[in-house]
Amino acid sequence: MHKPVWTTSRFDLDLSSPKVMAIVNVTPDSFSDGGQHANTSAALRHCEQVMRDGAHILDIGGESTRPGSPAVSLEDELARVLPVVKEAVKLGVPVSVDTYKPEVMQAVLDAGADIINDIWALRRGNALDIVAAHPRCGVCLMHMHRDPQTMQVAPMEGDVLAPVSAFLGQRAEALQQRGVAATRIMLDPGIGFGKTVEQNFSLLARQPELLSAGYPVLAGWSRKSSLGAVTGRNDPRDRVAASIAAALLAAQRGASVLRVHDVRETVDALAVWSAVH
Repeated sequence: MHKPVWTTSRFDLDLSSPKVMAIVNVTPDSFSDGGQHANTSAALRHCEQVMRDGAHILDIGGESTRPGSPAVSLEDELARVLPVVKEAVKLGVPVSVDTYKPEVMQAVLDAGADIINDIWALRRGNALDIVAAHPRCGVCLMHMHRDPQTMQVAPMEGDVLAPVSAFLGQRAEALQQRGVAATRIMLDPGIGFGKTVEQNFSLLARQPELLSAGYPVLAGWSRKSSLGAVTGRNDPRDRVAASIAAALLAAQRGASVLRVHDVRETVDALAVWSAVH
């Protein structure tokens, strides 16, 4: 059997074991580490640290998408992200950029980025065209109900697996119809993006059903409020242990990429899991 891979601009990522994607927020207002890496040199130091900790992918973002977060202007996002990307692509690991703005996608791909990670699943402007026109870049398509400003005001109702799965399948199909190879596509059910605590955990419990579409899945549980809801930990920084538990449960249920703040701890937990597994 051939090894599953994620095709990205410069790398074919082996997905036969879970890969750790490190969150690098170049933002003053991210929900759990806002401001810590808010300039280029600090962000690059963080990139180098998480690589020492065992990160396989760097995910650089210049706009917080936590519930209720305000949008960031195109100029501000480019000013935050582009200098970091231009240096990060020299570090020898795949560089992902967390953005939904087509202009940012084009700029970072031109700068050598490997992956576009889009909470809007390429629904804004000509985002679909930009990714489809690139010969190899990887793309992560996420499900989000409504938008970051309103998604938790009126979350989804009922069983969410079918609508989430259908939406992601449609977005992946739209890419494939434009000639994008299936190996370039990763799906993210969007934990916390317009779903209740119960719905988020049902998506984790039933994650293998999401895999039945044939695409790999990215799990983004790190420090999320649903973990605070079940542990009583209000400060996101106190949710490290819960985040690791969720990451392992996601890996156990077939997730190919784990998007995390706490890289070293997650890498260590995966090492123990794989020793048994």
